[in-house]
Amino acid sequence: MRKNVTLYMLFSLLHVIASAQNNTVIKLVHKVGDKTLQLHTETYFNQFNEPFTVHKFKYYITGLQIEYENGKKKYTFEKPYHLVAEEDSTTKMITLNKPLKNITTISFLLGVDSLRNVSGAQTDDLDPMKGMFWTWNTGYIYAKLEGQSDSSNAAAHYFSYHVGGYKTNENAARKVVLKIDEKSQSPINEIAIEADILKWFVGANEIKISNAAVCHQPGVLAMMLADNYKNMFTIKAIK
Repeated sequence: MRKNVTLYMLFSLLHVIASAQNNTVIKLVHKVGDKTLQLHTETYFNQFNEPFTVHKFKYYITGLQIEYENGKKKYTFEKPYHLVAEEDSTTKMITLNKPLKNITTISFLLGVDSLRNVSGAQTDDLDPMKGMFWTWNTGYIYAKLEGQSDSSNAAAHYFSYHVGGYKTNENAARKVVLKIDEKSQSPINEIAIEADILKWFVGANEIKISNAAVCHQPGVLAMMLADNYKNMFTIKAIK
């Protein structure tokens, strides 16, 4: 009996290893300019020379989709809503259940679609206990950036950007499309995507912590932040 159990465990391990070799992993790397994000301990400077530390960084990836070279075939990630949190390294590794090659684009919605915002209590990554939900009236927080800055006029010099909104003229969900220039003829093991927090402050709009340290509701500021940070993603490596 013990021999059979040992053989079963061995075959199970080999199956796991073989399966892992047949997957493509998307690795999300959070940066602040050219520095790797460190929560609480590291002081950074934005484009306006405002110092800040980051205490929390979270965002939703919805409907992740991969398009192949011929443009007619697509792969859709089986998990429709994925919450990425800097404090949880496991959320920054997205394992696709098949090897990919000859792909041209990676696309997703940065946020949560309007239907889910009005569908009542959700589970898994959409569970309100994840801390990314306001109320049944205002819906989900799509992206969250919190920290402290000497440039902030808020209490304890904190800054807090909670971006969301699904109603007309308040929709802060943004489509992200990342193009891949070099096509891989062989199966891809890993795709490294960087997300640069500095893009929250500049882009379509200039957002200074000294002028706008808090965003806790849908509206103009939330959409301005979303228009900036939709461009924070860059494909850095494919191997």
